[in-house]
Amino acid sequence: MYRIKNSFIIVLTLVLTLVISCEDLDKLNVNPNGVDPEQADPNLLMATIITGVAQSVVTLGYGDIAGVIQHTQKDGWSGGHNDYDWDNDDKSWRSYYDILRNNDEMYKKAVDMDLEFHQGLALVIKSYVFGLITDLWGDAPYSAALKGEAGGVENLKPVFDAQKDIYMGILADLETANTLLSKDENAYLGIIPTQDVFYGGKVSKWRKFANSLALRYYMRLSVKEPGIAEAGIKNITSNPDKYPLITDATDDANVGYIGSSPSDSWPNNTVFDKSTSGGYFRIKMCATLVEAMQALNDPRLAIWANKIEFALVLEPGWEDDRDEIIDNERHIAQNIADDYETTWGTTLNYDPEYVGIPPSISAASQYNLNPYLEQGVYNPHASQLNDMYKETSGSLLKSRMMSASEVHFILSEAALKGWVSGDAQTHYNAGVQQSLNAWGVGDSYSDYIAGAPFAGLEEIMEQKWIASWTAAAEAWFDYRRTGLPDLQTGETAKRQALPLRFYYHWDDEISLNPVNAEAAIEALEPTIFAAPDNNNSAWSKMWVLQGTGKPW
Repeated sequence: MYRIKNSFIIVLTLVLTLVISCEDLDKLNVNPNGVDPEQADPNLLMATIITGVAQSVVTLGYGDIAGVIQHTQKDGWSGGHNDYDWDNDDKSWRSYYDILRNNDEMYKKAVDMDLEFHQGLALVIKSYVFGLITDLWGDAPYSAALKGEAGGVENLKPVFDAQKDIYMGILADLETANTLLSKDENAYLGIIPTQDVFYGGKVSKWRKFANSLALRYYMRLSVKEPGIAEAGIKNITSNPDKYPLITDATDDANVGYIGSSPSDSWPNNTVFDKSTSGGYFRIKMCATLVEAMQALNDPRLAIWANKIEFALVLEPGWEDDRDEIIDNERHIAQNIADDYETTWGTTLNYDPEYVGIPPSISAASQYNLNPYLEQGVYNPHASQLNDMYKETSGSLLKSRMMSASEVHFILSEAALKGWVSGDAQTHYNAGVQQSLNAWGVGDSYSDYIAGAPFAGLEEIMEQKWIASWTAAAEAWFDYRRTGLPDLQTGETAKRQALPLRFYYHWDDEISLNPVNAEAAIEALEPTIFAAPDNNNSAWSKMWVLQGTGKPW
């Protein structure tokens, strides 16, 4: 897939995916014409596993969660994206456990072959994917997961571990990974750099990734379990030689795209989907993000979005129904504006450069007097994503799984709490700088930070929210924990609050394991927005949010 140039490796890796990924919990589905997993080298699994995780991150952060966190809105086929119109038939965790089964096979092979780099890498991936599962759903199979091939009811229908136990297991695995990855680079055997599509076999960078991920999960616990979070963050930050971190964007955990086929290309590109109402054309910038970035004169906006083709200009003195293009602007009479606002219940946006669609509005397809009345088509009066998102690959088209920017914002928040030495502003400034660097506009830092000065938690979370562009799931998890930014829903939202989790999926998660699934559902805490769902609602609180008063 990504960055793998050798066609033989690609074919063999894909074969192994078919061999090892199992659809059923009760058996390992082995392809008799493929490579026997018992004989597989862990290197041959590595690229498939890493790119599988990377695709999952983009699917979340560029998909429906980008709508929830108001980075983007869709103006066609938009219910799940704009309005959180989800239920227990959406968003299964099946693909995550498929990745984990492959990863578990790689880990076992690495243990058998005494390959410590591969063991450490596998523990980082395990932690990342189980972290996503518990962040998205809550309680989930963990300690008894991935054992279906052994048979037995306890393995075929695994218990759902408590969310706190999953977080603590993740942190323990990341501690082990740090130890496994702590030797000199030349002490490791069996590394094939081309198979490590993150870091090219650079052990020290994986070690930084492991510890940075631990920081993320300690901060995730900071409201619910502040004692655990404080001790963990202090331990990491007070021992920088033992726990190196990602502090520079050159070490970000990113995966790029080859762009040779739909499966290894940036999603919703127009090369493989040429429809004028295809995925690219359905996605527009959200007004919430556009207006926040405009207020800050943020140079990243021009990297992520196109300017509108025609600005709207109101002409109050014109006769009714007059509507003309003059000097590349669309001039309209007052009655046209009045009629639009009466019909659609939303005002027109006369900004001459960037226009985002407000969240959860009924007028998404017709927004800002779009002259084209079809769903999900080009709108000359609303900002489309930058043209680079039409392409299959590019230097900025990456799955962004962990960044120096995120690390610095975590440290800034920890400094506010008095958990780390140094001041919060220094880390805040560094977080901004590293995000700008990552998007190729680092030379604008001095001017930008002058207009975006640090004042406290709200500024940290706003900048972290902006910096999570195309990796919006992390912004969602931060919003749940802090209530920041203060995002409000629109008229067509399924409920008048942002969702907090994914529903447990009926076919893949409840019907196959009803006793354990129902116990996990019972442990959820419904909120005033959960009705008419039962406990299994996107507006029920999982353990990490219960009793915190967050985000509402």
